[in-house]
Amino acid sequence: MASTAPAIQFIDVIKVIRDVNEMAERVVNLDVDLLRAFVTVVETGSFTRAAALLGRTQPAVSLQIRRLEDQLRSPLVDRKGKGVGLTTEGAALLPQARRLLRLNDEIVSTLGDGDLEGEVRFGAPEDIATVHLPGILGAFARSHPRIKLSVTCDYTANLLDQMSRGTLDLALIKREPVGPELGVRVWREPLVWVALDASIVEASPLPLIIAPAPDIYRKRALSALAGAGVAFRASFTSPSFAGQMAALRAGLGVGVLPAAMAPRDLTVLGSPLPALTDSEIALVSARGAAGPAALLAQEVLRSLERGPGSA
Repeated sequence: MASTAPAIQFIDVIKVIRDVNEMAERVVNLDVDLLRAFVTVVETGSFTRAAALLGRTQPAVSLQIRRLEDQLRSPLVDRKGKGVGLTTEGAALLPQARRLLRLNDEIVSTLGDGDLEGEVRFGAPEDIATVHLPGILGAFARSHPRIKLSVTCDYTANLLDQMSRGTLDLALIKREPVGPELGVRVWREPLVWVALDASIVEASPLPLIIAPAPDIYRKRALSALAGAGVAFRASFTSPSFAGQMAALRAGLGVGVLPAAMAPRDLTVLGSPLPALTDSEIALVSARGAAGPAALLAQEVLRSLERGPGSA
């Protein structure tokens, strides 16, 4: 009786070769551009806003997401409802995609041939720049030493004017929570009245510590007080955030601050002062911003997307 061992061994070899070929067919090299598009869509909550940040059209970004889904053979984005929702697979991919993008950017920054050289002209209101941005900008500068950062602190209206004149690439601005969209929303900002001592609300007219027009917190304060019929006077007016804080600590009047920035040595005031309307912080990019500017925009969004406390 002829031995069947050689035939069995031959069949086993064929099976191994088939398994290796199938494994090779299943190996997928993920496209970093597709991952960046996916993360940007999630972080901005909009294909349109992601397209503006990436310097692409909305259909092009949608196609990138579909290509990534085809590569992974899994749906990543729930397109049934409003906004951008993630499937289970998409939610699982997101932290891994962010990690891969950070590693990619670090490698390119360290070993690249100059792709990440250049300048980013970045603007923000003084209070945001002072409180929320030093850590983010410092980390970005250390990770990308060949990118020159030029930071301008000014009022939102002036920053938008500079954006329109092409003298800024990116800007964090304060905007209305409703109305026409302007930039990519980063976080919503509840505002509160603050003073050194709560008894100051008994003063009439109410002494106000405010910035000059066109500051949005000034607008909020004057509108709320006028609507409630509360008499007031400007006791201290300064464009400097540090100056306003010094005046508040000296007990010169009442001011308006984001709730997250109210220091412990000041008192948050309630009734009889009227409630203040929230503001929003948004990131505005110059049309077609790419390269270093797009990289910084994504870093700012990643760091601040859950609100200033997550930075």
